[in-house]
Amino acid sequence: MTGVFGDVADLYDDARPGYPATIAEAIRAYHGGAPTRVVELGAGTGKATEVLLRLDAPITCVEPDPRMAAVLATRYPQVTVVGQTFEQWQPPAGGVPLIACALAWHWLDPATRNQRAHAALTSGGTLAVFGHKYGYADPAQGAAVDAALRAIDPTVQERPAGWFAHDITDSGLFTDIRVDTVHRDIPLRTDGYLRLLQTFGPYRQHPAEQQARALTALRSVVDGFGGTVVLRLCTTLVLARRPHR
Repeated sequence: MTGVFGDVADLYDDARPGYPATIAEAIRAYHGGAPTRVVELGAGTGKATEVLLRLDAPITCVEPDPRMAAVLATRYPQVTVVGQTFEQWQPPAGGVPLIACALAWHWLDPATRNQRAHAALTSGGTLAVFGHKYGYADPAQGAAVDAALRAIDPTVQERPAGWFAHDITDSGLFTDIRVDTVHRDIPLRTDGYLRLLQTFGPYRQHPAEQQARALTALRSVVDGFGGTVVLRLCTTLVLARRPHR
């Protein structure tokens, strides 16, 4: 993950949509009140930190990219920022009561992420993983965007919404797994949509020539729909518990 988003940290913070306040309410209700401490994995610039602060608990944000971490620390000086990957981070003795991860679960080592989260939690501790799936309110807009992107890179693939629910469940390490979803429609003008596109991992990992082609193609697509695209954002929250010893 380090280096993928750092050179557009400010754009990422400005263009990426945040999370519904109901995320914090759901976590609090599931956990049985405010946790005594929260650790957020892959915190980025703090898009989810903003919501997690509603839990009124001290937060440690684990973020390996120094440029993303700098924006995070500026926005939320009250949190503790640790410049490490999840794999490098050492949890405190006795573990932590709540671990959160927003739109970063796929960046963690798939062979160890569930085991590490389980080991870092206290007995009965809560794991909260959430993220957005970007869709389109108008199926014609979605089909046109997909066609434009596949013409540039036919290998592009997307994970299904809430894929991490299956990942966590299939690990067999957690109990009392619950899944909630929230849907929101967000209209964006052409320039706003292209700014958002430039913060996506698949876009950033392509060569500059393909990036330029994608921007040109999608500008044409959105302008063809009157200069506005309406995103249908599906936010999935997965809550799971480390079994009591």
